[in-house]
Formats: sequence, C-alpha cells, structure tokens
Amino acid sequence: MAPVPPWTTLLESIQGVNKTRNQDYCEVQGRGTAEEPLIMAVADGHGSAAHARSHLGSRFAVDLFVEEARRFGTLAQPRGDERPPSLAWLMHYAEHAFPRQLVSAWRDKVLGHWTRTSSHEESGLSEEHKVLLYGSTLVGAVLTPRVFAAWQLGDGELTVVDDAGQVTVPLAPAEADLGDETESLCTPKAWRRVRTHWSPVTAPWRAPRLIAVSTDGLSKSFASDRGFLQFMAGLDDRLSTEGADSVRAVLPQWLARASRHSGDDTTLVAAWHQGSPPAPEPAAAPEPVPAPPEQAAAPGPAVSPGPALSPEPEPEPAAPPAPPTTDPAPPADPHGRDE
Repeated sequence: MAPVPPWTTLLESIQGVNKTRNQDYCEVQGRGTAEEPLIMAVADGHGSAAHARSHLGSRFAVDLFVEEARRFGTLAQPRGDERPPSLAWLMHYAEHAFPRQLVSAWRDKVLGHWTRTSSHEESGLSEEHKVLLYGSTLVGAVLTPRVFAAWQLGDGELTVVDDAGQVTVPLAPAEADLGDETESLCTPKAWRRVRTHWSPVTAPWRAPRLIAVSTDGLSKSFASDRGFLQFMAGLDDRLSTEGADSVRAVLPQWLARASRHSGDDTTLVAAWHQGSPPAPEPAAAPEPVPAPPEQAAAPGPAVSPGPALSPEPEPEPAAPPAPPTTDPAPPADPHGRDE
C-alpha cells in the first residue's frame, strides 16, 4: 500500500473587534494514519448575555469532539487481528451514534460544570436554561486511511479541496440561517440537527488535498459565497507555491483583516498535503514473437523494436501566479469591499 501523504496543519484564531473575549476554540492533531487519525475541530460560542458561559461551551465541544473522533478512528482501524467493520456500518455509526454520543457528552459536561461552579444565588434554573448558557456551534472532521467523515451543527464551514483542485463546502445547509440565529449544541435534541459528511478513501493519494474547518467570522467577511471559495482556492495555491511556513506567517494578518470586516471572532484550522500518486513502474518490454517457419528464412530489412507505449499524462491546469510573500493580503481578495 502506498504511504499516507504527510499532512501540514495550520491553526489560527483572532478575537473580534470590540469583543471582550474570543468565544472561538479550535484544535488539530494526528497524521491521518490508523494509529493517529487526523482530527480537527472549531467551535463558536454564541457570546450573548443569554449564553454567558459560551466561551466554556465551545471549549468543551472541541475537547469532547476530539475524544469521540479518536474513538471513531479506533473503530475504523481496529488493532491487531480484529476484523474492521464494514463501511456501511461505519457510515451508520457516523450519521446516528456519533452525533447522539457527542451531544449527550457535551450536555453532561456543561451540567457538571454548572453544578461545580454555580452559587446559591443562581438556583432554580431549569436544566435547559443551564445548558443554554453554554451554547456553541461545532464543525469537526476526522480522516483515517479508510474514511473521511465530518460533522457540523450550526454555522461555520467545512471546506474540502479534492485531489483535482475542486473546492467544495459539503456541509453547507440547504438554506442559510436568518440573521444571527443558528443551530446549537444547546438546542433540545440537538443530535437530530447535526449534518454529516461521509466519504470512503479509496487510496491514500486520493484523500482530499486540503481540509479546513472555520467559524463564520471568516465566511461573513466576504461579499459573497464565491469570494470565500476563491479565498480557500487561493490558500491551497499559496501552500503549493510558497509552502506552509510562508502561509503560517501571514495567516494572522489575513484573519485579522477578515475579522475587521465581519466584526466577529475568526478561526481557521486546516490540514494540507501536496502529493501525487506514486510513479508507475516502467512497463516490461514485450517478449519477441518468433516468426512463422516459412518466413524465418525470408530476407528482409531488420526492424528495431519501438518504445513501449504508455498513456500520456493529462496536462495540469496552469496555476495563477502567487502574490509575493511580502504582501500580507489574503491569497485572493476575500471581501469584495473597501477597507
């Protein structure tokens, strides 16, 4: 089996303008192997007075997602001689068991925190009111050698650039949320509202080239959805042409600019690899076919064997020139509006 491509990870979070604290929380870890699945998550606490502890709710959400994602990775790639479950079983688990377990664990976590930290002056609140104080969205993904899966509750984005360079947001809702209203972990029976993305990995090098999860502070800074997709395509291009260290150095400036436009906390977590399928082994030369006896003695010109035929590679699309590394602007103008 071909080796798993090495993943480069990026993580950055910028507090929103005029915000008293950053309500976002994020994490990325792992290498995409059976032993260390690639796991990434972002959560965005709601931040209003009705959600006074949402900065804690977002942190609990990410921490618990990482735990559930590790468990999912172990199920997908069991150790030793244990037979792995079928992809159909894993898909059912991802769509049903995973959201229910995650939401249940989050509710238990926040209620336990409430019990330990509340005072007698705050008694008399219902369980739903207590949970409401910790309200948060969540977007998370896990990649193993067998499967790529992701989950989303509320706003934010999962962005995927496939091995052919196509940019998609597979968990985008059919209808955009109105105003600032969004689904949340504090919503009753929230597991029913979790959106799931599922994709088997047919070969290591056919895994997505770029996976990113981000809070809505980034996407809201753009004048249109198209601008956001152009930004993510530009991020992939800059990683390819300049490398991760160059992008990592200017990423805080890009997100700070986005935050000025959206006015919100802005967080991006990304994992990227640049790889191509292993070079095919050269085709063995065909064995010569002996001439029929009646032609063996017939004189004729000597014929040298031609080169072995192999399919011509399809030409790669020309990449747009990358902006200079000294320019702190995002890879494509994301905002479509003046500073």
